[in-house]
Amino acid sequence: MTHSPSFSMCVYCGSRPGKLEAFGEAAQAVGHWIGSHGGQLVYGGGKSGLMGTVARATREAGGRVVGVIPKALVDRELANELCDELHVVTTMHERKAMMAERSNAFIAIPGGIGTFEELYEIWTWRQLGYHDKPIGILNANGYYDGMLQFLQQCVGQGFMDEWQMGLIKSGNDHAALLAQLVEEAGLAQQSDALRAVI
Repeated sequence: MTHSPSFSMCVYCGSRPGKLEAFGEAAQAVGHWIGSHGGQLVYGGGKSGLMGTVARATREAGGRVVGVIPKALVDRELANELCDELHVVTTMHERKAMMAERSNAFIAIPGGIGTFEELYEIWTWRQLGYHDKPIGILNANGYYDGMLQFLQQCVGQGFMDEWQMGLIKSGNDHAALLAQLVEEAGLAQQSDALRAVI
Protein backbone atom coordinates (compact mmCIF):
# COMPACT_ATOMS: atom_id res chain seq x y z
CA MET A 1 0.00 0.00 0.00
CA THR A 2 1.40 3.39 -1.03
CA HIS A 3 1.19 6.17 1.54
CA SER A 4 0.74 9.79 0.55
CA PRO A 5 3.80 11.94 1.32
CA SER A 6 3.54 13.98 4.51
CA PHE A 7 4.84 17.10 2.73
CA SER A 8 6.05 18.24 -0.67
CA MET A 9 9.33 20.19 -0.83
CA CYS A 10 10.41 22.06 -3.94
CA VAL A 11 14.20 22.17 -4.31
CA TYR A 12 15.82 24.70 -6.63
CA CYS A 13 19.39 23.73 -7.49
CA GLY A 14 22.03 23.51 -10.18
CA SER A 15 22.18 21.10 -13.10
CA ARG A 16 25.97 21.23 -12.56
CA PRO A 17 27.77 19.74 -9.55
CA GLY A 18 29.84 22.82 -8.73
CA LYS A 19 33.52 22.74 -7.85
CA LEU A 20 33.30 21.81 -4.17
CA GLU A 21 32.30 18.44 -2.73
CA ALA A 22 30.38 20.35 -0.07
CA PHE A 23 27.73 21.27 -2.65
CA GLY A 24 27.07 17.65 -3.58
CA GLU A 25 27.04 16.73 0.08
CA ALA A 26 24.42 19.41 0.73
CA ALA A 27 22.21 18.12 -2.10
CA GLN A 28 22.63 14.56 -0.81
CA ALA A 29 21.72 15.63 2.72
CA VAL A 30 18.64 17.56 1.60
CA GLY A 31 17.35 14.67 -0.48
CA HIS A 32 17.99 12.16 2.30
CA TRP A 33 16.18 14.38 4.82
CA ILE A 34 13.14 14.72 2.55
CA GLY A 35 12.96 10.98 1.86
CA SER A 36 13.62 9.85 5.43
CA HIS A 37 10.91 12.16 6.75
CA GLY A 38 8.24 10.75 4.45
CA GLY A 39 8.33 13.67 2.05
CA GLN A 40 8.09 14.26 -1.66
CA LEU A 41 10.68 16.11 -3.72
CA VAL A 42 9.49 18.47 -6.45
CA TYR A 43 12.34 19.62 -8.68
CA GLY A 44 13.42 20.43 -12.22
CA GLY A 45 13.46 16.84 -13.48
CA GLY A 46 17.12 16.46 -14.48
CA LYS A 47 19.58 13.73 -13.57
CA SER A 48 22.79 15.75 -13.86
CA GLY A 49 24.56 17.87 -11.27
CA LEU A 50 22.94 18.68 -7.95
CA MET A 51 19.52 18.02 -9.48
CA GLY A 52 20.39 14.38 -9.99
CA THR A 53 22.02 14.11 -6.58
CA VAL A 54 19.02 15.42 -4.65
CA ALA A 55 16.63 13.19 -6.63
CA ARG A 56 18.68 10.03 -6.10
CA ALA A 57 19.11 10.75 -2.40
CA THR A 58 15.38 11.30 -1.95
CA ARG A 59 14.50 8.01 -3.66
CA GLU A 60 17.17 6.06 -1.80
CA ALA A 61 15.74 7.33 1.50
CA GLY A 62 12.22 6.23 0.55
CA GLY A 63 10.74 9.51 -0.70
CA ARG A 64 8.74 10.25 -3.83
CA VAL A 65 10.24 12.31 -6.64
CA VAL A 66 8.27 14.58 -8.96
CA GLY A 67 10.27 16.05 -11.84
CA VAL A 68 9.07 18.84 -14.12
CA ILE A 69 11.14 19.60 -17.20
CA PRO A 70 10.54 21.55 -20.43
CA LYS A 71 10.75 19.54 -23.63
CA ALA A 72 13.59 21.72 -24.93
CA LEU A 73 15.70 20.82 -21.90
CA VAL A 74 15.07 17.08 -21.86
CA ASP A 75 18.21 16.32 -23.85
CA ARG A 76 20.34 19.10 -22.33
CA GLU A 77 19.56 18.22 -18.72
CA LEU A 78 19.15 14.49 -19.32
CA ALA A 79 15.66 14.00 -17.95
CA ASN A 80 15.51 11.66 -14.97
CA GLU A 81 13.34 8.75 -16.08
CA LEU A 82 13.48 7.29 -12.57
CA CYS A 83 11.16 9.95 -11.17
CA ASP A 84 7.93 8.65 -9.69
CA GLU A 85 6.31 11.32 -11.84
CA LEU A 86 8.12 13.00 -14.73
CA HIS A 87 6.17 15.82 -16.36
CA VAL A 88 7.48 17.12 -19.69
CA VAL A 89 6.00 20.57 -20.30
CA THR A 90 6.21 23.06 -23.16
CA THR A 91 7.61 26.17 -21.50
CA MET A 92 9.67 27.31 -18.52
CA HIS A 93 6.61 29.15 -17.22
CA GLU A 94 4.62 25.91 -17.18
CA ARG A 95 7.52 24.21 -15.39
CA LYS A 96 7.68 26.80 -12.61
CA ALA A 97 3.89 26.96 -12.30
CA MET A 98 3.57 23.21 -11.84
CA MET A 99 6.46 23.12 -9.37
CA ALA A 100 4.80 25.88 -7.33
CA GLU A 101 1.41 24.20 -7.46
CA ARG A 102 2.75 20.83 -6.31
CA SER A 103 4.83 22.14 -3.38
CA ASN A 104 4.17 23.06 0.23
CA ALA A 105 7.51 24.83 0.69
CA PHE A 106 10.58 25.87 -1.30
CA ILE A 107 14.32 25.69 -0.69
CA ALA A 108 17.20 26.92 -2.83
CA ILE A 109 20.54 25.15 -2.56
CA PRO A 110 23.61 26.07 -4.65
CA GLY A 111 22.95 26.65 -8.33
CA GLY A 112 23.25 29.19 -11.13
CA ILE A 113 21.00 31.75 -12.77
CA GLY A 114 18.13 29.30 -13.23
CA THR A 115 18.13 28.62 -9.50
CA PHE A 116 18.29 32.34 -8.73
CA GLU A 117 15.43 33.12 -11.11
CA GLU A 118 13.18 30.46 -9.59
CA LEU A 119 13.99 31.63 -6.07
CA TYR A 120 13.37 35.30 -6.81
CA GLU A 121 10.11 34.62 -8.62
CA ILE A 122 8.60 32.50 -5.84
CA TRP A 123 9.82 35.08 -3.30
CA THR A 124 8.22 37.89 -5.32
CA TRP A 125 4.95 35.95 -5.53
CA ARG A 126 4.95 35.62 -1.75
CA GLN A 127 5.67 39.32 -1.31
CA LEU A 128 2.68 40.10 -3.53
CA GLY A 129 0.41 37.79 -1.56
CA TYR A 130 -0.06 35.15 -4.26
CA HIS A 131 0.90 32.44 -1.77
CA ASP A 132 1.92 32.01 1.85
CA LYS A 133 4.29 29.07 1.48
CA PRO A 134 7.64 29.18 3.28
CA ILE A 135 10.88 29.76 1.38
CA GLY A 136 14.40 28.89 2.46
CA ILE A 137 17.99 29.33 1.27
CA LEU A 138 20.51 26.67 2.27
CA ASN A 139 23.77 28.58 2.48
CA ALA A 140 25.98 25.52 1.98
CA ASN A 141 29.66 26.29 2.50
CA GLY A 142 28.86 30.00 2.47
CA TYR A 143 27.77 29.85 -1.18
CA TYR A 144 25.08 32.49 -0.72
CA ASP A 145 27.06 34.80 1.59
CA GLY A 146 27.63 37.38 -1.15
CA MET A 147 24.01 37.33 -2.32
CA LEU A 148 22.65 37.71 1.21
CA GLN A 149 25.04 40.59 1.84
CA PHE A 150 23.91 42.26 -1.39
CA LEU A 151 20.25 41.87 -0.41
CA GLN A 152 20.97 43.63 2.88
CA GLN A 153 22.62 46.36 0.83
CA CYS A 154 19.37 46.67 -1.14
CA VAL A 155 17.55 47.19 2.15
CA GLY A 156 20.11 49.77 3.21
CA GLN A 157 19.75 51.64 -0.06
CA GLY A 158 15.96 51.78 0.27
CA PHE A 159 14.94 49.39 -2.52
CA MET A 160 13.77 46.68 -0.14
CA ASP A 161 12.42 46.47 3.39
CA GLU A 162 13.33 44.16 6.26
CA TRP A 163 9.88 42.58 6.13
CA GLN A 164 10.69 41.33 2.64
CA MET A 165 13.88 39.74 3.94
CA GLY A 166 11.76 38.19 6.66
CA LEU A 167 9.84 36.23 4.02
CA ILE A 168 12.86 33.97 3.49
CA LYS A 169 14.75 31.81 5.96
CA SER A 170 18.44 31.13 5.46
CA GLY A 171 20.95 28.94 7.22
CA ASN A 172 23.70 26.39 6.74
CA ASP A 173 22.11 23.57 8.77
CA HIS A 174 19.99 21.62 6.30
CA ALA A 175 18.07 19.64 8.91
CA ALA A 176 17.12 22.67 11.01
CA LEU A 177 16.13 24.71 7.96
CA LEU A 178 14.06 21.95 6.35
CA ALA A 179 12.31 21.20 9.64
CA GLN A 180 11.45 24.88 10.04
CA LEU A 181 10.06 25.07 6.50
CA VAL A 182 7.94 21.94 6.93
CA GLU A 183 6.60 23.22 10.25
CA GLU A 184 5.66 26.56 8.71
CA ALA A 185 4.14 24.83 5.70
CA GLY A 186 1.60 23.23 8.00
CA LEU A 187 0.09 26.68 8.47
CA ALA A 188 0.44 27.86 4.88
CA GLN A 189 -2.61 28.21 2.70
CA GLN A 190 -2.45 28.61 -1.05
CA SER A 191 -4.58 31.54 -2.01
CA ASP A 192 -6.71 31.87 -5.11
CA ALA A 193 -4.26 34.57 -6.13
CA LEU A 194 -1.50 31.98 -6.70
CA ARG A 195 -3.75 29.96 -8.96
CA ALA A 196 -4.52 33.15 -10.86
CA VAL A 197 -0.91 34.17 -11.42
CA ILE A 198 0.27 30.72 -12.47
